[in-house]
Amino acid sequence: MPTEKDYLAIYLNDHLAGATGGVELARRLRASNRRQQPFGQSLDRLCGEIEEDRETLERVMERLGVSPSKIKPRSAWIAEKLGRLKLNGQLRGYSPLSRMLELEGLLIGITGKVALWQTLADLSAARGLGVDFEQLAARAAGQRSTVDDLHRHAVVDLERDVA
Repeated sequence: MPTEKDYLAIYLNDHLAGATGGVELARRLRASNRRQQPFGQSLDRLCGEIEEDRETLERVMERLGVSPSKIKPRSAWIAEKLGRLKLNGQLRGYSPLSRMLELEGLLIGITGKVALWQTLADLSAARGLGVDFEQLAARAAGQRSTVDDLHRHAVVDLERDVA
């Protein structure tokens, strides 16, 4: 019968996998939109924060004695790379549709991260770790707001490119 710690380990490893895919997706968005306004500067900051959040999750897991899965993060990394093969209206290269869909993927991941930090703030097992989960949840909510704004810009760009 699994214990509470077993379930916590599964939960954290699932989020570690999501964070791994999220970091890769954020890096791709940043690289593909570096020179595009208003995307470049916002994605640069956002990518750095997402990388920091993944590192924080790894430290939390270590402090809780949770071993990182070797398979889940690697699978998420591979899935993010395979996601690049999707049809985006162009045979080769990056399109405005790519940007829009990748921002939507980032929105989904960040929403999950908000829930992660809120859950850890509520779990007694995570108390006393010296991590301000409420602050992390608030920062993730800010990231979600930034990505939502960027998504609106991406929609406008898509409409302009199609017209």
